[in-house]
Amino acid sequence: MEHCELYTASRKATGKSIGRTEKIPKGMYVLVVGIWTINSRGQLLLTYRHPQKPAWPSCWENSGGAVQKGETTLRAARRELREETGIDAPENEFVLLGTVKEGSAFVDCFLVYKDIELSELVLQEGETVDARWATPEELEEILTAHPEMEFVQLQINYADWENPAVQSRACYEV
Repeated sequence: MEHCELYTASRKATGKSIGRTEKIPKGMYVLVVGIWTINSRGQLLLTYRHPQKPAWPSCWENSGGAVQKGETTLRAARRELREETGIDAPENEFVLLGTVKEGSAFVDCFLVYKDIELSELVLQEGETVDARWATPEELEEILTAHPEMEFVQLQINYADWENPAVQSRACYEV
């Protein structure tokens, strides 16, 4: 079973952990990552959650997941992207957009630039069942139709899109 480290409200590690499916104790937090994959056409990679997932089934989302005990958020972002899509990007290709505190989690949002055909993706069984490239406008339409996906909107709102590392990728304009 995967374990997640517990953190205080100021993101200090407590030295305690819980199983990934256990309820997070009141006043405690876990680390989560969200990964935005953008292609050279400025489209965002979205995956469709498996209909049997207990939380947010049958919804489009960006890649992401819980950080395992002893793992950095950068390593977790790389692992989650590889597990959910088969994209194996080196750590130096990830740009930290920012962190959002949502519910009982600190969500570190990362950006990675990749041109890959959908037919090349390897979707994670039991997690994702489809993938698509979407323009920012199409993503906005999806989020308007599915207000329950507020955690995706929070990542977009709190990301530092003005980060020089993001802006320097002129061929990947969003």
